[in-house]
Amino acid sequence: MKTRTSLLTAAVLVVGIAAGPSVLPAAASAPAASTAARSPDAALEAAIAGLPNAGATAALVRVGGEEGVWHGSSGVHDLRTGRAADPAARFRAGSVTKVFTAAVVLQLAEEGRLDLDRSVRSYLPDLIPASYGGVTVRRLLDHTHGIPAPDFPGTTVEEWYAHRFRVHDPRGMVRSATSKDPEFAPGERQHYLNIGYTVAGLLIERVTHDSYERQVARRVLGPLGLRNTSFPGTNPRITGPHNHGYQIMRLDDGTTGLRDVSVWGATDGWAAGDIISTTADLERFTHALFRGQVVRGPLLEEMFTLPRVSDFRSGKPAAYSAGLSMKVLGGREVWGKTGGRWGYNAAIASTRDGSRTLVYSVNSTDAKGQGMSRTAENIMVAAYGRP
Repeated sequence: MKTRTSLLTAAVLVVGIAAGPSVLPAAASAPAASTAARSPDAALEAAIAGLPNAGATAALVRVGGEEGVWHGSSGVHDLRTGRAADPAARFRAGSVTKVFTAAVVLQLAEEGRLDLDRSVRSYLPDLIPASYGGVTVRRLLDHTHGIPAPDFPGTTVEEWYAHRFRVHDPRGMVRSATSKDPEFAPGERQHYLNIGYTVAGLLIERVTHDSYERQVARRVLGPLGLRNTSFPGTNPRITGPHNHGYQIMRLDDGTTGLRDVSVWGATDGWAAGDIISTTADLERFTHALFRGQVVRGPLLEEMFTLPRVSDFRSGKPAAYSAGLSMKVLGGREVWGKTGGRWGYNAAIASTRDGSRTLVYSVNSTDAKGQGMSRTAENIMVAAYGRP
């Protein structure tokens, strides 16, 4: 394993750095990319070199499959000490959670306990009103349900930060969403939102008479040996070793800078976005999923089938299936899922045949901002090629 040292980039210094209420030193040293691989890839190493910078403080990457193996890490564990990023660190994987949720729903469908073409209201009549009677289980999973987002306190990152410890009830979020008119008739458009997977989590609980978290653990985490993957519940902390996440925002003194946002509740995400994991665990999950070891037979094809509708906002063809999304990179289809929580971006991806898999965690300084993190985009292009 190689390790090199470089100065903290000037871009970060211009922004200004804060962790909680205290201001950090004006300069620090940080390692650049460190790699350990049987098949080194210069493009991947370059993609994560030079961290921390204004856009990210750390990156962890694992590439696998028949086309070669590459593991890399870059950046710092935290900006205060400048210690090297922990390559085995846990992180918030955000909407990668949806892949686990979709997998459990599809397993239940395989067992005959759920019917993908049956209305969700028939399973949850006490929660889903008649105005959403046309929403089927399949439409929850592929975001063609038409249910709008629930109301949340605040619209800016500063307002969200002020409410970071608020506990959100899944049923309350569904009631808030379904009290509104549908965005479109079920099955006519696609709009990527968390709410469909919040309903899916409640659906799992209703059908199994068990908690969503225990069902994922029993059906996926346990069988695959994903010992470092967990659900935080109401705990706002990442338990176990983790690299700190930072977010650009307005600070207490009125300036704009970076605030440590590692401690932040994730109950607003729940079955749509609260999972905590590692790159090693997510790589194992990705390999098993694409080999048909998590969802089996015809139901696995649900994860690789895009609905023939257009996106609600852009009008472009639908890009999301049940749990996954698809992009053409380097001239071939790449399936996977990205996720973002404040301070953390993550993704799993693979070619359909599993010949090249990718998992990354990037500690982005604007993880839920518009557009993809530059570091994350560079990793994706280095692994698969340009769109």
